[in-house]
Amino acid sequence: MAADMQCAHDKEKLFKLISDKLEYNVSSSGKCVPRVVMVDFEPTVIDEIRTGAYRHLFHPEQLITGKEDSANNFARGLYTIGSEMIDLTLDRIRRVAEECRNPQGMILFRSYGGGTGSGFTTLLLQRLCQDYGKKTKIEFGVYPAPRISPTIVEPYNAVLTTHGTLEYEDVAFIMDNEACYEICGRNLDVPRPTYTNINRLLGQVVSAVTASLRFEGSVNVDLIEFQTNLVPYPRIHFPLLTYAPFVPCTKASHESLSVHQLTNACFEPANQMVMCDPRQGKYISCCLLFRGDVTPTDVNNAIASIKSKKNIIFVDWSPTGFKVGINYMPPTTVPGGDLAPVRRAVCMLSNSTAIKEAWTKLRRKFDLMYRKRAFVHHYVGEGMEEGEFGEAREDLAALEMDYKEVES
Repeated sequence: MAADMQCAHDKEKLFKLISDKLEYNVSSSGKCVPRVVMVDFEPTVIDEIRTGAYRHLFHPEQLITGKEDSANNFARGLYTIGSEMIDLTLDRIRRVAEECRNPQGMILFRSYGGGTGSGFTTLLLQRLCQDYGKKTKIEFGVYPAPRISPTIVEPYNAVLTTHGTLEYEDVAFIMDNEACYEICGRNLDVPRPTYTNINRLLGQVVSAVTASLRFEGSVNVDLIEFQTNLVPYPRIHFPLLTYAPFVPCTKASHESLSVHQLTNACFEPANQMVMCDPRQGKYISCCLLFRGDVTPTDVNNAIASIKSKKNIIFVDWSPTGFKVGINYMPPTTVPGGDLAPVRRAVCMLSNSTAIKEAWTKLRRKFDLMYRKRAFVHHYVGEGMEEGEFGEAREDLAALEMDYKEVES
Protein backbone atom coordinates (compact mmCIF):
# COMPACT_ATOMS: atom_id res chain seq x y z
CA MET A 1 0.00 0.00 0.00
CA ALA A 2 1.55 3.29 -1.08
CA ALA A 3 1.82 6.50 0.95
CA ASP A 4 -1.35 7.91 -0.61
CA MET A 5 -3.23 4.71 0.34
CA GLN A 6 -3.46 3.55 -3.29
CA CYS A 7 -3.99 -0.21 -3.46
CA ALA A 8 -1.75 -2.25 -5.71
CA HIS A 9 -3.23 -5.73 -5.12
CA ASP A 10 -6.20 -7.52 -6.55
CA LYS A 11 -9.20 -5.30 -5.72
CA GLU A 12 -11.68 -8.00 -4.82
CA LYS A 13 -9.39 -9.69 -2.29
CA LEU A 14 -8.28 -6.35 -0.92
CA PHE A 15 -11.84 -5.08 -0.57
CA LYS A 16 -12.82 -8.12 1.45
CA LEU A 17 -9.78 -7.83 3.73
CA ILE A 18 -10.02 -4.09 4.35
CA SER A 19 -13.79 -3.63 4.41
CA ASP A 20 -14.43 -6.63 6.67
CA LYS A 21 -11.51 -6.27 9.09
CA LEU A 22 -10.23 -2.69 9.00
CA GLU A 23 -11.47 0.83 9.60
CA TYR A 24 -11.26 1.75 5.89
CA ASN A 25 -13.51 1.94 2.87
CA VAL A 26 -12.14 1.23 -0.60
CA SER A 27 -13.15 3.70 -3.31
CA SER A 28 -13.86 2.77 -6.93
CA SER A 29 -10.35 3.95 -7.86
CA GLY A 30 -8.79 1.60 -5.29
CA LYS A 31 -8.01 4.23 -2.67
CA CYS A 32 -8.37 3.39 1.04
CA VAL A 33 -10.39 6.02 2.91
CA PRO A 34 -10.56 5.91 6.74
CA ARG A 35 -14.00 5.51 8.29
CA VAL A 36 -13.72 8.61 10.43
CA VAL A 37 -15.55 11.89 10.98
CA MET A 38 -13.62 14.77 12.57
CA VAL A 39 -15.49 17.70 14.09
CA ASP A 40 -14.27 20.96 15.61
CA PHE A 41 -16.09 24.25 15.97
CA GLU A 42 -13.08 26.35 15.00
CA PRO A 43 -11.14 25.42 11.86
CA THR A 44 -7.49 25.86 12.93
CA VAL A 45 -6.71 22.31 14.03
CA ILE A 46 -8.54 20.48 11.26
CA ASP A 47 -7.08 22.91 8.71
CA GLU A 48 -3.67 21.47 9.63
CA ILE A 49 -4.97 18.09 8.42
CA ARG A 50 -6.48 19.63 5.28
CA THR A 51 -3.13 21.15 4.32
CA GLY A 52 -0.72 18.66 5.92
CA ALA A 53 1.02 15.49 4.84
CA TYR A 54 -2.13 13.37 5.26
CA ARG A 55 -4.49 15.67 3.33
CA HIS A 56 -5.03 13.05 0.59
CA LEU A 57 -5.92 10.34 3.12
CA PHE A 58 -9.23 11.67 4.49
CA HIS A 59 -12.48 12.36 2.68
CA PRO A 60 -12.94 16.18 2.59
CA GLU A 61 -16.62 15.94 3.59
CA GLN A 62 -15.68 14.04 6.75
CA LEU A 63 -13.62 16.95 8.08
CA ILE A 64 -16.23 19.26 9.62
CA THR A 65 -15.46 22.70 11.06
CA GLY A 66 -17.47 25.71 12.14
CA LYS A 67 -16.68 29.41 12.04
CA GLU A 68 -16.39 30.11 15.77
CA ASP A 69 -15.15 28.00 18.66
CA SER A 70 -16.98 27.01 21.82
CA ALA A 71 -14.76 29.25 24.00
CA ASN A 72 -14.13 26.40 26.48
CA ASN A 73 -17.81 26.58 27.39
CA PHE A 74 -19.76 23.35 27.88
CA ALA A 75 -23.07 25.17 27.34
CA ARG A 76 -21.99 26.59 23.96
CA GLY A 77 -21.02 23.12 22.80
CA LEU A 78 -24.26 21.57 24.01
CA TYR A 79 -26.92 24.22 23.43
CA THR A 80 -25.99 27.09 21.10
CA ILE A 81 -23.29 26.22 18.54
CA GLY A 82 -23.72 22.49 19.05
CA SER A 83 -27.36 22.55 17.96
CA GLU A 84 -26.28 24.14 14.67
CA MET A 85 -23.61 21.51 13.93
CA ILE A 86 -25.29 18.32 15.14
CA ASP A 87 -27.44 17.55 12.09
CA LEU A 88 -24.54 17.91 9.64
CA THR A 89 -22.34 15.73 11.85
CA LEU A 90 -24.98 13.00 12.16
CA ASP A 91 -25.51 13.02 8.41
CA ARG A 92 -21.77 12.44 7.80
CA ILE A 93 -21.72 9.67 10.43
CA ARG A 94 -24.76 8.04 8.80
CA ARG A 95 -23.00 7.98 5.41
CA VAL A 96 -19.92 6.34 6.90
CA ALA A 97 -22.01 3.81 8.84
CA GLU A 98 -24.04 2.86 5.76
CA GLU A 99 -20.83 1.89 3.96
CA CYS A 100 -20.08 -0.72 6.66
CA ARG A 101 -21.48 -4.22 6.18
CA ASN A 102 -21.91 -4.98 9.88
CA PRO A 103 -20.53 -2.23 12.17
CA GLN A 104 -19.65 -3.40 15.68
CA GLY A 105 -19.81 0.05 17.19
CA MET A 106 -18.21 3.48 17.31
CA ILE A 107 -15.03 4.84 18.86
CA LEU A 108 -15.00 8.46 19.97
CA PHE A 109 -11.96 10.61 20.76
CA ARG A 110 -12.41 13.82 22.73
CA SER A 111 -11.19 16.06 25.53
CA TYR A 112 -13.15 16.44 28.75
CA GLY A 113 -11.91 19.96 29.46
CA GLY A 114 -12.78 21.86 26.26
CA GLY A 115 -16.15 23.21 25.20
CA THR A 116 -16.45 21.14 22.02
CA GLY A 117 -15.10 17.95 23.57
CA SER A 118 -17.36 18.23 26.59
CA GLY A 119 -20.56 19.92 25.41
CA PHE A 120 -20.83 18.82 21.80
CA THR A 121 -19.78 15.23 22.56
CA THR A 122 -22.53 15.07 25.19
CA LEU A 123 -25.08 16.13 22.58
CA LEU A 124 -23.59 13.78 19.97
CA LEU A 125 -23.68 10.74 22.28
CA GLN A 126 -27.31 11.44 23.15
CA ARG A 127 -28.25 11.54 19.47
CA LEU A 128 -26.10 8.49 18.59
CA CYS A 129 -27.96 6.48 21.23
CA GLN A 130 -31.22 7.40 19.53
CA ASP A 131 -30.01 6.43 16.06
CA TYR A 132 -27.66 3.51 16.90
CA GLY A 133 -28.91 2.38 20.29
CA LYS A 134 -27.63 -1.21 20.23
CA LYS A 135 -24.17 -0.45 18.84
CA THR A 136 -21.27 -0.29 21.29
CA LYS A 137 -19.93 3.20 21.95
CA ILE A 138 -16.34 3.27 23.22
CA GLU A 139 -14.55 6.47 24.12
CA PHE A 140 -10.95 7.57 24.51
CA GLY A 141 -10.96 10.81 26.46
CA VAL A 142 -8.24 13.22 27.63
CA TYR A 143 -9.13 13.76 31.26
CA PRO A 144 -8.14 16.80 33.40
CA ALA A 145 -4.72 16.22 34.96
CA PRO A 146 -4.17 16.86 38.70
CA ARG A 147 -1.52 19.59 38.26
CA ILE A 148 -1.50 20.52 34.56
CA SER A 149 -4.48 22.45 33.23
CA PRO A 150 -4.68 24.57 30.06
CA THR A 151 -8.18 25.84 30.90
CA ILE A 152 -9.50 27.58 34.04
CA VAL A 153 -13.05 26.24 33.70
CA GLU A 154 -11.85 22.69 32.96
CA PRO A 155 -13.38 21.26 36.20
CA TYR A 156 -16.82 22.63 35.26
CA ASN A 157 -16.68 21.15 31.75
CA ALA A 158 -15.37 17.76 32.93
CA VAL A 159 -17.98 17.33 35.67
CA LEU A 160 -20.84 18.44 33.42
CA THR A 161 -19.87 16.12 30.56
CA THR A 162 -19.24 13.16 32.90
CA HIS A 163 -22.78 13.63 34.19
CA GLY A 164 -24.20 14.18 30.70
CA THR A 165 -22.62 11.14 29.04
CA LEU A 166 -22.64 8.60 31.89
CA GLU A 167 -25.78 6.86 30.63
CA TYR A 168 -24.92 6.99 26.92
CA GLU A 169 -21.37 5.59 26.60
CA ASP A 170 -20.57 1.91 27.17
CA VAL A 171 -16.83 2.08 27.94
CA ALA A 172 -14.66 5.17 28.50
CA PHE A 173 -10.88 4.87 28.53
CA ILE A 174 -9.48 8.02 30.11
CA MET A 175 -5.93 9.36 29.99
CA ASP A 176 -4.42 12.63 31.17
CA ASN A 177 -1.64 14.85 29.87
CA GLU A 178 0.33 14.83 33.11
CA ALA A 179 0.75 11.04 33.02
CA CYS A 180 1.83 11.25 29.37
CA TYR A 181 4.38 14.00 30.15
CA GLU A 182 5.75 11.86 32.99
CA ILE A 183 6.11 8.83 30.70
CA CYS A 184 7.89 10.88 28.03
CA GLY A 185 10.32 12.40 30.53
CA ARG A 186 10.98 9.34 32.70
CA ASN A 187 10.77 6.40 30.27
CA LEU A 188 11.47 7.86 26.84
CA ASP A 189 14.16 10.47 27.65
CA VAL A 190 12.13 13.33 26.19
CA PRO A 191 12.56 16.12 28.79
CA ARG A 192 10.38 18.69 26.99
CA PRO A 193 7.69 16.75 25.08
CA THR A 194 5.49 18.47 22.52
CA TYR A 195 1.95 17.57 21.51
CA THR A 196 3.47 15.51 18.70
CA ASN A 197 5.26 13.33 21.25
CA ILE A 198 2.09 13.00 23.33
CA ASN A 199 -0.13 12.20 20.35
CA ARG A 200 2.26 9.51 19.09
CA LEU A 201 2.27 7.98 22.57
CA LEU A 202 -1.53 7.91 22.73
CA GLY A 203 -1.70 6.62 19.17
CA GLN A 204 0.53 3.67 20.10
CA VAL A 205 -1.74 2.76 23.01
CA VAL A 206 -4.96 3.08 20.99
CA SER A 207 -3.39 0.98 18.22
CA ALA A 208 -2.70 -1.77 20.75
CA VAL A 209 -6.31 -1.70 21.94
CA THR A 210 -7.75 -1.97 18.42
CA ALA A 211 -5.11 -4.34 16.95
CA SER A 212 -7.38 -7.37 17.22
CA LEU A 213 -9.88 -5.64 14.93
CA ARG A 214 -7.25 -5.41 12.20
CA PHE A 215 -4.97 -8.43 12.51
CA GLU A 216 -5.30 -12.14 13.17
CA GLY A 217 -4.37 -13.81 16.45
CA SER A 218 -5.02 -16.92 18.51
CA VAL A 219 -7.29 -14.99 20.92
CA ASN A 220 -8.83 -11.85 19.43
CA VAL A 221 -11.00 -9.35 21.32
CA ASP A 222 -13.68 -7.25 19.64
CA LEU A 223 -15.48 -4.10 20.83
CA ILE A 224 -18.37 -5.94 22.47
CA GLU A 225 -15.99 -8.13 24.47
CA PHE A 226 -14.39 -5.04 26.04
CA GLN A 227 -17.77 -4.05 27.41
CA THR A 228 -18.72 -7.58 28.48
CA ASN A 229 -15.51 -8.30 30.40
CA LEU A 230 -14.61 -4.89 31.81
CA VAL A 231 -17.94 -3.37 32.90
CA PRO A 232 -19.63 -5.16 35.83
CA TYR A 233 -22.28 -2.44 36.25
CA PRO A 234 -23.36 0.20 33.71
CA ARG A 235 -21.92 3.17 35.64
CA ILE A 236 -18.60 1.47 36.46
CA HIS A 237 -17.22 1.82 32.94
CA PHE A 238 -13.95 3.78 33.28
CA PRO A 239 -11.03 1.33 32.87
CA LEU A 240 -7.41 2.40 33.32
CA LEU A 241 -5.03 2.19 30.35
CA THR A 242 -1.50 0.81 30.82
CA TYR A 243 1.08 -0.01 28.16
CA ALA A 244 4.46 -1.74 28.12
CA PRO A 245 7.17 -1.43 27.04
CA PHE A 246 7.89 2.30 26.88
CA VAL A 247 11.46 1.91 25.63
CA PRO A 248 13.47 4.54 23.71
CA CYS A 249 15.74 3.54 20.85
CA THR A 250 18.86 4.25 22.96
CA LYS A 251 17.94 1.54 25.50
CA ALA A 252 16.19 -1.06 23.33
CA SER A 253 19.26 -3.26 22.90
CA HIS A 254 19.71 -3.57 26.68
CA GLU A 255 16.19 -4.80 27.44
CA SER A 256 15.08 -8.45 27.33
CA LEU A 257 11.33 -7.62 27.46
CA SER A 258 9.99 -11.06 28.27
CA VAL A 259 6.24 -11.68 28.61
CA HIS A 260 6.70 -11.93 32.39
CA GLN A 261 8.48 -8.55 32.56
CA LEU A 262 5.92 -6.83 30.34
CA THR A 263 3.00 -8.15 32.39
CA ASN A 264 4.60 -6.99 35.64
CA ALA A 265 5.25 -3.56 34.12
CA CYS A 266 1.54 -3.14 33.42
CA PHE A 267 0.83 -3.19 37.14
CA GLU A 268 3.31 -0.37 37.82
CA PRO A 269 1.77 3.11 38.30
CA ALA A 270 4.59 4.60 36.20
CA ASN A 271 3.17 3.01 33.03
CA GLN A 272 -0.41 4.19 33.55
CA MET A 273 -2.05 6.78 31.33
CA VAL A 274 -3.90 8.33 34.30
CA MET A 275 -2.38 9.81 37.46
CA CYS A 276 -3.76 7.55 40.17
CA ASP A 277 -2.27 4.78 42.31
CA PRO A 278 -3.85 1.34 41.65
CA ARG A 279 -2.35 0.09 44.92
CA GLN A 280 -4.87 2.32 46.73
CA GLY A 281 -7.80 0.41 45.24
CA LYS A 282 -8.85 -3.04 44.10
CA TYR A 283 -8.97 -4.49 40.61
CA ILE A 284 -12.39 -5.53 39.33
CA SER A 285 -11.26 -6.97 35.99
CA CYS A 286 -8.18 -6.87 33.75
CA CYS A 287 -7.94 -7.31 30.01
CA LEU A 288 -4.40 -8.05 28.81
CA LEU A 289 -3.90 -7.49 25.08
CA PHE A 290 -0.60 -8.99 23.88
CA ARG A 291 0.97 -8.31 20.49
CA GLY A 292 3.80 -10.01 18.66
CA ASP A 293 5.93 -12.99 19.69
CA VAL A 294 3.76 -14.28 22.55
CA THR A 295 2.62 -17.81 23.41
CA PRO A 296 -0.38 -18.75 25.60
CA THR A 297 1.91 -20.69 27.95
CA ASP A 298 4.01 -17.61 28.68
CA VAL A 299 0.87 -15.58 29.27
CA ASN A 300 -0.60 -18.14 31.70
CA ASN A 301 2.65 -18.29 33.66
CA ALA A 302 2.82 -14.49 33.87
CA ILE A 303 -0.78 -14.25 35.10
CA ALA A 304 -0.17 -16.94 37.71
CA SER A 305 2.80 -14.92 38.98
CA ILE A 306 0.67 -11.77 39.19
CA LYS A 307 -2.07 -13.55 41.15
CA SER A 308 0.48 -14.67 43.73
CA LYS A 309 1.52 -11.10 44.58
CA LYS A 310 -0.02 -9.66 47.74
CA ASN A 311 0.10 -6.01 46.63
CA ILE A 312 -2.16 -6.70 43.60
CA ILE A 313 -5.63 -7.11 45.07
CA PHE A 314 -8.84 -8.07 43.30
CA VAL A 315 -12.37 -7.66 44.64
CA ASP A 316 -13.69 -10.75 46.41
CA TRP A 317 -16.57 -11.33 43.99
CA SER A 318 -14.44 -11.51 40.80
CA PRO A 319 -12.57 -14.84 41.11
CA THR A 320 -11.23 -15.07 37.54
CA GLY A 321 -10.24 -11.46 37.03
CA PHE A 322 -8.35 -11.74 33.72
CA LYS A 323 -9.33 -11.60 30.06
CA VAL A 324 -6.53 -12.27 27.56
CA GLY A 325 -6.08 -11.29 23.93
CA ILE A 326 -3.14 -12.50 21.80
CA ASN A 327 -2.39 -10.95 18.43
CA TYR A 328 0.43 -12.12 16.21
CA MET A 329 1.24 -8.72 14.67
CA PRO A 330 4.06 -6.96 16.57
CA PRO A 331 3.64 -3.24 17.22
CA THR A 332 4.98 -0.83 14.64
CA THR A 333 6.47 2.57 15.36
CA VAL A 334 6.56 5.96 13.67
CA PRO A 335 9.88 6.48 11.81
CA GLY A 336 11.96 8.93 13.83
CA GLY A 337 9.60 8.61 16.81
CA ASP A 338 10.38 8.18 20.50
CA LEU A 339 9.48 4.48 20.87
CA ALA A 340 11.87 1.76 19.76
CA PRO A 341 10.66 -1.15 17.57
CA VAL A 342 10.04 -4.22 19.74
CA ARG A 343 9.10 -7.87 19.12
CA ARG A 344 6.25 -7.90 21.63
CA ALA A 345 4.13 -5.53 23.69
CA VAL A 346 1.10 -5.57 25.95
CA CYS A 347 -1.70 -3.14 26.71
CA MET A 348 -3.69 -3.64 29.90
CA LEU A 349 -7.25 -2.37 30.32
CA SER A 350 -8.09 -2.64 34.00
CA ASN A 351 -11.28 -1.62 35.76
CA SER A 352 -9.99 -0.54 39.16
CA THR A 353 -11.61 1.25 42.09
CA ALA A 354 -8.46 3.42 42.26
CA ILE A 355 -9.99 5.64 39.55
CA LYS A 356 -12.18 7.20 42.25
CA GLU A 357 -9.06 9.16 43.25
CA ALA A 358 -9.32 11.06 39.94
CA TRP A 359 -13.01 11.81 40.55
CA THR A 360 -12.26 13.09 44.05
CA LYS A 361 -9.56 15.49 42.85
CA LEU A 362 -11.84 16.80 40.11
CA ARG A 363 -14.76 17.28 42.50
CA ARG A 364 -12.61 19.31 44.89
CA LYS A 365 -11.57 21.68 42.10
CA PHE A 366 -15.21 21.98 41.03
CA ASP A 367 -16.30 22.78 44.59
CA LEU A 368 -13.68 25.51 45.02
CA MET A 369 -15.02 27.46 42.05
CA TYR A 370 -18.72 26.67 42.38
CA ARG A 371 -18.77 27.68 46.06
CA LYS A 372 -18.15 31.25 44.83
CA ARG A 373 -20.31 30.73 41.71
CA ALA A 374 -17.26 31.83 39.70
CA PHE A 375 -17.67 31.83 35.89
CA VAL A 376 -21.20 30.39 36.19
CA HIS A 377 -22.79 33.36 34.38
CA HIS A 378 -20.96 32.38 31.16
CA TYR A 379 -22.81 29.06 31.15
CA VAL A 380 -26.17 30.49 32.15
CA GLY A 381 -25.85 33.08 29.38
CA GLU A 382 -25.69 30.25 26.80
CA GLY A 383 -29.04 28.76 27.84
CA MET A 384 -27.97 26.49 30.68
CA GLU A 385 -29.75 26.41 34.04
CA GLU A 386 -27.67 26.88 37.17
CA GLY A 387 -29.32 23.84 38.73
CA GLU A 388 -27.50 21.61 36.25
CA PHE A 389 -24.25 22.34 38.09
CA GLY A 390 -25.67 20.92 41.31
CA GLU A 391 -27.07 17.86 39.55
CA ALA A 392 -23.74 17.12 37.86
CA ARG A 393 -21.82 17.53 41.11
CA GLU A 394 -24.18 15.17 42.96
CA ASP A 395 -23.90 12.60 40.17
CA LEU A 396 -20.09 12.67 40.37
CA ALA A 397 -20.26 12.18 44.15
CA ALA A 398 -22.63 9.26 43.57
CA LEU A 399 -20.15 7.78 41.09
CA GLU A 400 -17.44 7.91 43.78
CA MET A 401 -19.77 6.10 46.17
CA ASP A 402 -20.52 3.48 43.51
CA TYR A 403 -16.82 2.65 43.29
CA LYS A 404 -16.52 2.50 47.08
CA GLU A 405 -19.46 0.08 47.27
CA VAL A 406 -17.95 -2.12 44.56
CA GLU A 407 -14.65 -2.15 46.46
CA SER A 408 -16.28 -3.31 49.67
